[in-house]
Amino acid sequence: MTDTLELTLGVKWLDPHEVATEGNPPLPLPRQETERAMEILKVLFNVTFDTNKREKLAQLLIKFLERELQPSCQVTCLESIRILSRDKSCLEPFTTMEGLKTLARHAGIDYSEEPIREVPDLDVILEALKCLCNIVFSSSKAQELMSEARLVVGLTDRIKLYNERNLPHDIKFFDLRFLFLLTALRLDIRHQLAQELRGISLMTDTLELTLGVKWLDPHEVATEGNPPLPLPRQETERAMEILKVLFNVTFDTNKREVDEEDAALYRRLGALLRHCLMITADGEDRTEEFHSHTVNLLGNLPLKCLDVLLTPKVRPGSLEYMGVNMDAVNVLLDFLERRLDRGHKLKESLTPVLNLLTESARVHRQTRKFLKAKVLPPLRDVKNRPEVGNLLRNKLVRLMTHIDTDVKHCAAEFLFVLCKESVSRFVKYTGYGNAAGLLAARVLMAGGRTEGEYSEDEDTDTEEYKEAKPNINPVTGRVEEKLPNPMEGMTDEQKESEAMKLVNMFDKLSRQQVIQPMGMNPGGNLTSLEDAMHDFAHERSSSDSDLEID
Repeated sequence: MTDTLELTLGVKWLDPHEVATEGNPPLPLPRQETERAMEILKVLFNVTFDTNKREKLAQLLIKFLERELQPSCQVTCLESIRILSRDKSCLEPFTTMEGLKTLARHAGIDYSEEPIREVPDLDVILEALKCLCNIVFSSSKAQELMSEARLVVGLTDRIKLYNERNLPHDIKFFDLRFLFLLTALRLDIRHQLAQELRGISLMTDTLELTLGVKWLDPHEVATEGNPPLPLPRQETERAMEILKVLFNVTFDTNKREVDEEDAALYRRLGALLRHCLMITADGEDRTEEFHSHTVNLLGNLPLKCLDVLLTPKVRPGSLEYMGVNMDAVNVLLDFLERRLDRGHKLKESLTPVLNLLTESARVHRQTRKFLKAKVLPPLRDVKNRPEVGNLLRNKLVRLMTHIDTDVKHCAAEFLFVLCKESVSRFVKYTGYGNAAGLLAARVLMAGGRTEGEYSEDEDTDTEEYKEAKPNINPVTGRVEEKLPNPMEGMTDEQKESEAMKLVNMFDKLSRQQVIQPMGMNPGGNLTSLEDAMHDFAHERSSSDSDLEID
């Protein structure tokens, strides 16, 4: 059948992987030959399993597309290419500059300074976009060539026209999916989109258009309905692709300073993201995924721009705290608890929302006080360990001893910030045993407080806590039952004998390096007891020398 297709197309082979026909550009394929070729392609695609034959078929298909064909024939070719492009062994014909430009031309995104020829058929555009998505995902060579061909320019040019052209959902979706793949896989395309093509502004406009919102004031948007109607399925799908593209191009934004113009743009985006948090999608799972992408992107915004989460006016039905609208923060807290209860892929699902809440609490006093009231209310239960129970505090304290270091650190940092980075307050709510990891990393094992900027208001203790405080074990964070004294009834000689046995056992373990006695050096870092004593003695001798000099 491949030979029959070759005969029908009237091609000649230039090399093992390239064919051509007479004419430049190639002459249109006559109608009868086109119809025969389409039937042959359908048969070939169903029976071609040999890798070499599939690759040869792929080469013929690309060359076939270079001719002027009827849209139905182009769609058939592209459908075959789309499925062949899933096979990495058949990608070679599709990973040439000529092959990619052919597909890009049929997708309507070929970058060219010359006037664009006739706009492709919509079904042709859609199939070509699907092919490009498959190829860019599977081939690093194709990724590099797509960057050189500046396909992102043609893609963004079409996205700019979404407000003017009534394109079908599927084309918009695969435009955005292709743009996401390009920005995820190529750092240079990411920078090109963000800087040269003003991609953050473009994608923010596209998100606004997709959500169908109106602006109530400079930092608040709304849609019709009270409460807002769920975002339809197609709009949700497109919005999630936009959020993923924006995540890629803003990945390092929160690590650098931004000027006032950029800050205004990020606040505008932040207002749209707040709206995304406040609405639902079609179904619980889709809403959870939509909110997840929103949270991921919010974590990329400059910290000073997160104030847009709090700026909307307090309206009837809003959650008010200290005169501020806390609806968005409360949604984030509910999102966090759902992720905790799910317990699946904690690092991927929890760290973005934990980091977002931590940084928001660090820079906004009202947010911190609201979260503390929700997560760390005044202590009443002092009989159970801090990690035992179903309260949000218990769930977060359990994470502080999680096997994954990132999860453990994020949970501890969040609670530490809610405690205004006060060691005594942190230990009070978590227990010294749970808190030790973060305190050691922060060089705060000896107590004290970091240099964060926090108000001086005092922590409020309940009567239950004040009454039990003298009996609370600081390591476990609860009131321990009084155990019988094991030395009761012993003579002094027996006590001394038991003490020496204990000393000898510790000495043996230390000599065999099963355990290592630790101490703290003058800088507050954990070190071996021998080194700590040496450092202390050295510091003391230095201090004595200074006194003698004076």
